[in-house]
Amino acid sequence: MAAYGIAATVVLAGAMLLVTDHHERETFLSVVAGLSAVLAGVGIVVGALFRAVCSGDIRRRRDWRTLAGRADAVTIMAPALGRSGVLTLVLFPGAPGLYHVVDAAAYGGRLYGELSRPPPATGRGPRSLSGGRVAGGE
Repeated sequence: MAAYGIAATVVLAGAMLLVTDHHERETFLSVVAGLSAVLAGVGIVVGALFRAVCSGDIRRRRDWRTLAGRADAVTIMAPALGRSGVLTLVLFPGAPGLYHVVDAAAYGGRLYGELSRPPPATGRGPRSLSGGRVAGGE
């Protein structure tokens, strides 16, 4: 499971490069870190609760057709939630780690990203919606 979490961190590093603005990149990594912490906690706690309720009758996803009643689905969800919780638990330290790498990156580098730029100046004064000059415009 830890290998899946490490692979998820590598995918996150690739997705991070698709967000070009520096501040948006940092925000993206912060949100991923927060969501992965919450999902890891929920997955592990609910998975452990389901495992305790199953009292030893834990099944795999391939055993889906052997379920006899509605309550038997918990026997399959217990390991699934536990595994997804561990996956996101490994992703959780990866996102803040990438955040600190982006924060410490050299200005203008690939990891730093671009800064938001103001729109280019056209040299003309402000215009109204009808296309005429605005009073006080240059």
